[in-house]
Amino acid sequence: MPNHILINKKIPQFKKKIEVSSDKSLSIRSILIASQAIGLSKISNILISDDVINCLKAIKKLGVSYKQKGNILEINGFGINGFNIKKNTIIDAGNSGTLARLILGLLVKIDQKVKLVGDKSLSKRDFSRVTEPLKLFGANIKSRKNSLPIEIEGTDFLRPINYLEKRGSAQCKSAVMLAALNTPGTTIIKAKKSRNHTELLFKYLKIPIKVKSNKEFDLIEVKGLQQYNAFNYSIPGDISSSAFFIVLTVLSKNSEIIIRKVNINETRIGIIKILKMMNCNIIFKNKRIYKDEPTADIFVKSSKMLKSINCPSKLNSSAIDELILCFLVAAKAKGISTFKDLGELNKKESPRLDITIKFLRMIGIKVVRKKDNIKIYGKPKLYLKGNYHVKNFLKDHRIFMFSCVAALTLNGRWIIEDKDSINTSFPKFLKILKTIGAKINC
Repeated sequence: MPNHILINKKIPQFKKKIEVSSDKSLSIRSILIASQAIGLSKISNILISDDVINCLKAIKKLGVSYKQKGNILEINGFGINGFNIKKNTIIDAGNSGTLARLILGLLVKIDQKVKLVGDKSLSKRDFSRVTEPLKLFGANIKSRKNSLPIEIEGTDFLRPINYLEKRGSAQCKSAVMLAALNTPGTTIIKAKKSRNHTELLFKYLKIPIKVKSNKEFDLIEVKGLQQYNAFNYSIPGDISSSAFFIVLTVLSKNSEIIIRKVNINETRIGIIKILKMMNCNIIFKNKRIYKDEPTADIFVKSSKMLKSINCPSKLNSSAIDELILCFLVAAKAKGISTFKDLGELNKKESPRLDITIKFLRMIGIKVVRKKDNIKIYGKPKLYLKGNYHVKNFLKDHRIFMFSCVAALTLNGRWIIEDKDSINTSFPKFLKILKTIGAKINC
């Protein structure tokens, strides 16, 4: 079957209720944390995607068994330092930076060498921000050029560390927290604000953790070698997946959508705050708290007069996976929009900043770039008539979905390559688009 799609019609107006796939960040974190719990954890509504499947394969290689019964995943853990690892174990993280970085934190005390590998895209990404603090714990880590493959061997002589995380990377922070679980004493982390799912899971499981916050940083203390029991957990909808349908609705005529049961953690809703500043109609309804994670139904209506924005860079971290969608909205907004400090975007599955700028210029949008800052000159009446071919984006799932939203709202004839990339995080993406009314030839 061809691995591309054809879109040559704008999506007609719609009024729909949908549910998106489960949260990928929480799916991976809950699996890894369950792997070190004592007993049988039950995780419902787990995301079934390539990244999560690779996570399950990884814990199996660490000696942790699991079963899937319908919508429920059962994971049988043996506690802190309870892994049973064979010689010459190789763990393949595929395309998942979250899995690769977090699992390194769990491996700081293993008594065998483990080799961590990934796909072509992941193997180009920098891992020094994780390996350097893990070496401070005492773990033996070898790699070439600070990238995959990485060989790690644990030690019985782990020591707690004081660590400064200044990039706003939840993956790096979480890796250190998971290493701290396996280390005697108290590890102290000063971390620039980023998504806090790991902290909330620790609190829910009564793992000894203290968190003090100010405007820019969190001070986190984790007391290590504290066993915790198995748990039950239900994964809410993914705000990152929801964002594509939010922007699709914003840019479509006379349309409405309700996205049910979505995680609206404060550290994840930068996209919502940015879009509201741009005059988008977005409301949270039926707010609930589930095991310290807030959820809600997201109600969105088409926006007729989009405003340009001088986007506060403090929102970048809480919108890091969705920022490119804000660029698309800015392309249709009145005036000049400014986005700053975007360097982290080029450290994702692809150089997203570079690719998105090229994309916007391809559709006739003026973009001025100075280092990691950009200005987007909006065209409220942007309407495309040409032929467009989106390719060579390193199979980045978010670039693929971003391109679909653009094609369905801006007109033109589009061929978009690498549809299989959505299996990384949102396998049902195209199916849901079709239920809303999108005409897509696969």
